[in-house]
Amino acid sequence: MVQEELMGTRAAVNGWFTMDDAPPRLIGTQCLSCDSYYFPPQITSCHNPNCTTDAFKHVELSRRGRLWSYTNACYQPPPPFISPTETFQPFAIAAVELDREKMVILGQVTHSVEVEQLHVGMEMELIVETLFEDDDGPVVVYKWAPIPEKP
Repeated sequence: MVQEELMGTRAAVNGWFTMDDAPPRLIGTQCLSCDSYYFPPQITSCHNPNCTTDAFKHVELSRRGRLWSYTNACYQPPPPFISPTETFQPFAIAAVELDREKMVILGQVTHSVEVEQLHVGMEMELIVETLFEDDDGPVVVYKWAPIPEKP
């Protein structure tokens, strides 16, 4: 989704990804003492057992990473999940290890990619895509999309 397409949309979860610029970025936090990264953003205390701080800064996380693991969601999740169609359609879920932070972020895979098209180690990129639409317009979430492999 490009910036112009984000106009008039709402994030399913506020504060987890940027919507004001293209390309989108996840918003995390970084500990000011030990440099550990967190997503979703952490604000109470560092989870590093060797660190006792509660000071964080908000950071934009890497947009790219490698597919660490994946699965297929073949059943409709319970509420508050809202299916984008009247009948539930299975979707792929990816765990992507971010390039710089070396942390794994879980998220849906873009609707145009089937689980059979995924393989561990492939490059993935963050996108924003419509989750569903209601009377107030589109609601968007971050998702993962494979980066086409070079021949």
